Amino acid sequence: MTNMDDWLRLCALIDDDHKLVQSVRLAVSEGGDAWAALIDGLDDAGALAYLDVDDTGMELADALPQVPRIFAAGVDIDEVGDVDGDLAAAIVRADSILAPHDLRIVFLEEDSDAYPLVVVPIANVAPILDIVGRLGFTARAFS
Repeated sequence: MTNMDDWLRLCALIDDDHKLVQSVRLAVSEGGDAWAALIDGLDDAGALAYLDVDDTGMELADALPQVPRIFAAGVDIDEVGDVDGDLAAAIVRADSILAPHDLRIVFLEEDSDAYPLVVVPIANVAPILDIVGRLGFTARAFS
């Protein structure tokens, strides 16, 4: 699989927005920052819950319902706002609520303070993590 194939497969696994694919394809073909294009494209598509590393369950509970997959599934994640502890603990709780709906949260590492999260089908998590690692970036799931 070529680098371009990996990027395009990653886009398809995370979100089906055609503008996302176009911006990542352009970044890869022009030698640009494809990872930034991916994260920006996900943000533009509304498929990204963009948090700060210091945020809590309350901010997560506010951000996740805006993500199209959660909205479409009609998942109520209000109780995530009551999670004591750090953001990771709240994400683990949100994951447990999303699992019966065949969804999981994946963190896409960007910089030290940013906490970009995507919600993907459970079956896509392992291939996403594999491709991201192969491309030299970091992503992780929480449960």
